[in-house]
Amino acid sequence: MSHPANISPASDPVENLQTLIRCPSVTPAEGGALIALAAMLEPLGFKVSRMTAREDGTPDVENLYARLGTEGPHLMFAGHTDVVPVGDEAGWTYPPFSAEISNGELFGRGAVDMKGGIACFVAAVARHIEAHGPPKGSISFLITGDEEGPSINGTTKLLQWAAERGERWDACLVGEPTNPDHLGDMIKIGRRGSVSGHITVHGVQGHAAYPHLADNAVRGIIKLTEALMYPPFDAGTDNFQPSNLEVTTIDVGNPATNVVPARASAKFNIRFNDTWTADTVQAEIIRRLDGASADQTLRPGREALRYEITWADRPSHVFLTRDDALIQSLTAAIEKTIGKTPTLSTTGGTSDARFIKDYCPVVEFGLVGQTMHMVDERVAVADLETLTGIYAQFIEGWFAHAGI
Repeated sequence: MSHPANISPASDPVENLQTLIRCPSVTPAEGGALIALAAMLEPLGFKVSRMTAREDGTPDVENLYARLGTEGPHLMFAGHTDVVPVGDEAGWTYPPFSAEISNGELFGRGAVDMKGGIACFVAAVARHIEAHGPPKGSISFLITGDEEGPSINGTTKLLQWAAERGERWDACLVGEPTNPDHLGDMIKIGRRGSVSGHITVHGVQGHAAYPHLADNAVRGIIKLTEALMYPPFDAGTDNFQPSNLEVTTIDVGNPATNVVPARASAKFNIRFNDTWTADTVQAEIIRRLDGASADQTLRPGREALRYEITWADRPSHVFLTRDDALIQSLTAAIEKTIGKTPTLSTTGGTSDARFIKDYCPVVEFGLVGQTMHMVDERVAVADLETLTGIYAQFIEGWFAHAGI
């Protein structure tokens, strides 16, 4: 497709997205996606840097940082070009990296999570430059290849790398697919915290016919997990839903029906609101486990249950963004573009916003997420154009709020 001389090819979000989807960037592979993104940004005047993050025991990950402008105020767009595996490729209507368009929808892995958001923000910046010239401030892209993986060599290290080079940001928009049903439904203004743990109960192995000579670890793990799930941790707060703990697996590994097992384990995850910190929610979990370990309801006459707990590395901390200029600029952009007032929400899982919050105020807004990670992940072509319009209006509005 040809473009008029004064119009950047990067101003078309559909073309941008097709280019990015055709790069098979399954975590941790770069797949050509960052090369393609750099080729979109450099003609717009961005200075593009590539940074490879490394850590023992993990694969190297390529990341990208690009900045347009040298002065403040400084608006960051953050996201990721890595995608999850395609799953059963035979189940896809079109090859997952072909970026085919059919019946008004663009198919491909990463269409909504979240190459689509990146494609739209690039197009929005291109249109802003076409209409107004470069911003009287700075816009940057902070793009990782390690969001869908362990998130060790991605955004957290890229932020550190950029900050060490003097980069400072006034606000950030993460382009994750935040909308549950329709574009404009929801802005994420915070996220719950997340803590995971692994409990192991130690009993005494024995014959099922002679239980007085054994100590069944299954009874113990049942008691401990019950204590974790009830009573509720809280009733929720003004900005967050109630904290929720889920036991995600219970394992015994006992193939025999006549052997009392000596060991049982369970894993759990809790998503907690701003009633708690990671430290206080861990303390509450231990308090519950200690109390349940002394309960003899299922183990009459036994000594206190012997258990141990290990915590997963790097808990995610709860946060809430209160930056009025950022939230109001984005809300106004949505209202002006599509006439809808979005819900301000803290629901859902974690995202890389949990790292960015330590550097500047951050919110999240992107496409509709109904097909993310699914076979036949896809996005309505019309939504790409609409989101680009919202982002373009947001860029104009945010710099206006910042006094530019």
